[in-house]
Order: sequence, then C-alpha cells, then structure tokens
Amino acid sequence: MALLTQPPEPGRPPQQVIAGLWLFAPSRESQGGSSWLLEGSAYGGDGDLLVDCPGYTQANLEMLQRRSLQVGPGTIVLTSREGHGRCRRFQEAIGWPVLVQEQEAYLLPGVRQCTSFAAEHSLAPGVKLLWTPGPTPGACVLHVRAGVLDGLFCGRLLVPTGPAALAPLPTARTFHWPRQLRSLELLRGWLPAGSPAWIASGGGLGALRGEKLVTGGAALLAGLDL
Repeated sequence: MALLTQPPEPGRPPQQVIAGLWLFAPSRESQGGSSWLLEGSAYGGDGDLLVDCPGYTQANLEMLQRRSLQVGPGTIVLTSREGHGRCRRFQEAIGWPVLVQEQEAYLLPGVRQCTSFAAEHSLAPGVKLLWTPGPTPGACVLHVRAGVLDGLFCGRLLVPTGPAALAPLPTARTFHWPRQLRSLELLRGWLPAGSPAWIASGGGLGALRGEKLVTGGAALLAGLDL
C-alpha cells in the first residue's frame, strides 16, 4: 500500500514543439519512449489528445490537470503496449477516457471508460487511427490532417535512426516483423497523397540529435525499402 500512496517524483515539464503540440520527457515506464499532447484547438476538436502515457510525475500531472480545467477532459490514445505506462494512475488522476486497439484492451484491467477499435477509427474530421500490428499486436498510428496540421504519430512503427531519419527496426520485443513491414505498406496506401508533412515517433528521440519532429514525412515513407 505504501507504494500506491507515494507522491510522484517532480519530473521535467513537457516542452512545446510547435503551436498546439507538446512533447513529454522520456519515460522509464515506457522504455525511454516519447509521449505527445495535441491540443484540441490545434485540430479543431473538442478535447486534447494525449498520445501514449508519459512518466507519472508531478510536472506531467500538473500540466494535464491544468489542461482539463482550461478546456475540459481530453482522450488518452495508446499506440501500443509500449506506451501504456501507468495509464490507470493517470486516468484516476485526470479522468480522461482511453482509446486503444482491441488487441491490447485486455492489458488495461480496471481502466474505466476504455474504448477499443478494430481496423480504423475516426476521432474527428481529419483525425484518424489505423491498426498497424507488428511492433506489438495492437499497435496503431494516429494521422492528423486538420487546419494547419498534417502529421503522423507513428508510435513504435518507425523509430529514429539518425538525424531526420526514421525506420522500422526489429527488437527483442517486436511482436511480428513481417507483419510490421506489411503494416507500413498498408499505411503508405492509407495516407492521403503528399501526407504527412511531419512524423512524431513514440520511440526514444536521441538519434534525432535535438530535433523532435521529422519533416518530409511523405517522402520518408515513400522511400522506405520494405
């Protein structure tokens, strides 16, 4: 019980990357992965989108609680089991519903207001999810093409491999490598022509050498050797 009542560590506050988009500090709870917050006003939606769970820290909680007070509850969107982190603790603290691909909903026992989807799901005009199994059974991506935004939150489907570079990489935790490559092929046909302008990865961003987003996303995806 003592562990459940311990206050969260202070942590570092998220940083704004572009207007309406925030990046959280790397989280040990997701193997050093990256989590993002997309403000509802940036895509014309009713609430913010928290793409994967950041570290459960005081700084992150305060930011999300402040957003809830300012604009109302948002939605926690999970792109793979690697991004679940302490989802239940976050939901208990901020009360946001959770959206996850159906293959990984069973990993969230006790999480209230948990909605799952199958192959595709639309959150708002121009905001869609696609199931892209491979990194994990229920991996998915979030594409946003609304207002001035044209971006793809790719989860762990693509990870940074160098400055301005992303690629699929098999790891010891990869669920199914051939399916991951097929998911990338499906993604290329699913996206609108010329989109996305940028890609936000859910992996660790150290290889990007200080950059946060990878621009020229459509050309990068088209150039992948699968």
